[in-house]
Amino acid sequence: MKLFVASDIHGSAYYCRKMLDTYKKEGADRMLLLGDILYHGPRNDLPREYAPKEVIAMLNEYKNEIYAVRGNCEAEVDQMVLQFPVMADYCILPLKKKVIYATHGHIYNENNLPPMKEGDILLHGHTHVLKAEKREGYILLNPGSVSIPKEGNVPSYAVLEDGKFIIRDFEGGQIAAIALEEEA
Repeated sequence: MKLFVASDIHGSAYYCRKMLDTYKKEGADRMLLLGDILYHGPRNDLPREYAPKEVIAMLNEYKNEIYAVRGNCEAEVDQMVLQFPVMADYCILPLKKKVIYATHGHIYNENNLPPMKEGDILLHGHTHVLKAEKREGYILLNPGSVSIPKEGNVPSYAVLEDGKFIIRDFEGGQIAAIALEEEA
């Protein structure tokens, strides 16, 4: 299964359209949204074409293909308008003998690890800074931000397929990649 991973749309209709077009081009089976879907939050500037109602309509068309976790900008009212679950703090995805712990990153992150076994994978957004790194005891992944990248990054997303996590920009360029499974 090919999984498309994105985070921190923050209500940008412009980048939501780009993201959905890219999702279709990638031919992914499912989309995993790592939170902060509709609102920009008080710490961020308004993203390009800030239009949460448009984002709602666009994403609801894909309601049967989306897994999502709650970001620090999500509220109960978001669940009232989105037709797919968005209020879970995390999502556990099995990957052979490992587990991917997917969350937004405002609660569990590299400074506050969730319960994981040696070699498991922590996947989160929140920081708007992409990462694909092997750490002591685990792998840390962050697809970056769809609409408000930070620290010199560009708008980005990731795909997970065949045990490899690849971060790309919206022009299709590969920014980073990491194998999540040991080679046989």
